[in-house]
Amino acid sequence: MSMKALGVKLAEPAHGDLPEGLSLRRFSPLAPRGIVIGASTGGPQALAAVLERLSPHADAIPIFIVLHMPNDFASVVSGYLERLTQRATSIAEHGEAAKPGHIYIAPGNSHLRLFGPPSGAMMALHDGPPENFCKPAVDVLFRSAAKVYGMATLGVVLSGMGADGLNGARVIAEAGGSIIVQDAATSVVWGMPGAVALDGLASAILPVTQIGDVAAGLLRGIRPGVRP
Repeated sequence: MSMKALGVKLAEPAHGDLPEGLSLRRFSPLAPRGIVIGASTGGPQALAAVLERLSPHADAIPIFIVLHMPNDFASVVSGYLERLTQRATSIAEHGEAAKPGHIYIAPGNSHLRLFGPPSGAMMALHDGPPENFCKPAVDVLFRSAAKVYGMATLGVVLSGMGADGLNGARVIAEAGGSIIVQDAATSVVWGMPGAVALDGLASAILPVTQIGDVAAGLLRGIRPGVRP
């Protein structure tokens, strides 16, 4: 199956019709073993659009989310996403082992960090200072995911104000992983995804309705620009 068969149009890194000044990196040759997602303003709606399409294909890997939100809103989002995806979804707990097929959301007042081997990643919460004026911060999650999963890391940056996730996306890219960002047209605010795209770190810049399908394809070994 090709990306065309999925109904997804993707610009290849060496070609494609990208806005002037933007370029794409090639996707990692490895299928993701962990997916990390960052979002802020417009995030709940974007997460729903992505996970609804991605979750049916995510039995073998955990998904970790940082959404900038008040602490008491995290459980509301968790419950909503679980009902939407029919996949176990919970607030991450300190010292918890990540389970394949599970969606974890950082609590609203703690940074979420991953550690350990890819086959048995663990989660740690810590009460450090805000990064990018954010707590939890996408950068904290992304940096730690790159150390755990390396080239098998897939980062997704969705609608949000500011530039949280930029530095973490850079670490994922340096580790050989891949980053998908939401495009400007479907973002409420193209701050976070725009910062990553403008830095040349993204492997794809997509409408939010296509991100889940592309991520699902990557889990099955389907990479843009590579014939099966």
